[in-house]
Order: sequence, then structure tokens, then C-alpha cells
Amino acid sequence: MSESEVLIGLFGSGGFGREVMPLLRLAMAEGEFVFVEPEGRDESANGHRVIGEEEFFADRRPAKFVNVAIGAGRLRARVLGRALARGAQPLSIVSPTASILDGNDIGPAAIVCHHAVITANARIGRGFHCNLGAYVAHDCVIGDFVTFAPGVKCNGNVEIGDYAYIGAGAVLRQGYPGRPLRIGRGATVGMGAIVVADVPDGATVAGNPARPLARRGDQPATAAPAP
Repeated sequence: MSESEVLIGLFGSGGFGREVMPLLRLAMAEGEFVFVEPEGRDESANGHRVIGEEEFFADRRPAKFVNVAIGAGRLRARVLGRALARGAQPLSIVSPTASILDGNDIGPAAIVCHHAVITANARIGRGFHCNLGAYVAHDCVIGDFVTFAPGVKCNGNVEIGDYAYIGAGAVLRQGYPGRPLRIGRGATVGMGAIVVADVPDGATVAGNPARPLARRGDQPATAAPAP
């Protein structure tokens, strides 16, 4: 297939998208590379056109590939779902300096950035973001559209629910076979947090050791003790 027949769209032209675009060019040998925004903009970003979704899908080229460089997991899921429903193909993006070792199962439309590491026997869902210098150790189970900010340390035997966001430099302690550390669906782990106990669905935790943040009017909550 010639370059003129391939269109590759990176949805999201913000800071993360502009970091990822050079990796996308390495992932595909040919084609036109564009940023895609919901309404588009009459401009370019780092030498690439910024176009709207409708313009992207109206393009008559027979092959369209997409990835989504948007940090919010639920929004990323919606955008990717729209793109796939309209015939685009998901494309994973892996930096040449990243290391993905043995026995891993990683879903489509992942982004694995510079110096990130996925070691062994991890099971990872769709749309995973593994940012600069983050790692996933052995036997982890990670859901769909999970986001690791730069420098996350996810030790072995950790389970993470769909749409969870793990902030920069956070550390998730080692779990045990049959007794993993669990981060709930839609949970947020704050920057630099040290997580030693399970995090419930939808909770936001921060600190060392990580504890749930109190909502306005609530009494401060405490995390369960580590096993």
C-alpha cells in the first residue's frame, strides 16, 4: 500500500500528543500523519495538520489508523470507540527505548513511551498509556484505558481496574499470588503516593502511605492497613 493510501490520525494535539507523534511516525513506515481534534483547527502542530474528526473520516483513503493521546481514560474510550465504529484500525505505539519482555498480553491502541518497561506475564487491556520511565512488573492485571503518568512503579501482582489513573512517581507495592494489591475501577492515585493497601472503586488517594482524600464536609478517612 502506497503512502497516498494511508492516513494515520493521532487524536489529541495537546502536550502528550505532541510528545507521542514522533513515536507514531516510527510505528508506521508510510502514510500521512495528522492530529485530530473534535472540531479541528486551521493550523498545524509540529509540522502536522490538525483536522477535525469529520474531515478525518470523510477522507477517501482506504486505510485509516488511529491512536488516542488523551489522558482521561473514559474520554479516551469514547473517542477510540467512535473511531473504530467508523472503520479506523487501532494502532499501538511503542518507543524503541521501551522494553516489553516475555509473556505479556497487551490490548490494542496502547502507548508505551520512552524508557518504559513491561516485564513478564502482565495482562493489560485496551488503550493503556505507560508514560515516560514507568514500569509494570510481573503478573499484573490491568484493565481497559488505564493511565500511568511518568515514573509510576507498579510492582508485581497488582490488579488495576478500568479507567484508573496513576499519578507521576506513584509506587504500588508488591502484591502476592492469589492476594494481589487492588486499585479499583476509576480510582485516582495521586502524584508520588505510596500505595500499600487496596484502593476502592472511584476513590482518590494520596500521600505516604496513601490514604483517601476527604470530600468537603467529610471527616478524614484512613486506608486499611497493609497485610
